[in-house]
Amino acid sequence: MDISKAIAQMKEIPGFAENVGMVLVHNGVVRAWSRADKAAVVALEVTPNQKRIQELREEYLRRPGIFDIEIFAKHGRFKPGDDLLFIIVAGDIRENVKPVLGELLDRIKAEAISKREVKAGE
Repeated sequence: MDISKAIAQMKEIPGFAENVGMVLVHNGVVRAWSRADKAAVVALEVTPNQKRIQELREEYLRRPGIFDIEIFAKHGRFKPGDDLLFIIVAGDIRENVKPVLGELLDRIKAEAISKREVKAGE
């Protein structure tokens, strides 16, 4: 996914200029270490539930001040440094946009993505 291109496409949606004062982006990448025990990670296997991701997107689009949300979650096996998850939230003011990005990210990770860390030696 090209973030700049995705934002440019979002800006083409009628009403963008009249309704958007902030665009926030999350770009999740594979860490080289495990959050649980700091052990070295050589790969991450990821399976997103696209249906659940779409349901969450639709839920958060109904929040006050939110104009649009784009989510791109990759599927497969990735190495440290690879991009995994992109979320773009566009809305009117930061008080509306910031909480949506944070909550949506947390829920996608908890409810719609399964992953398995591959540690050195496996």
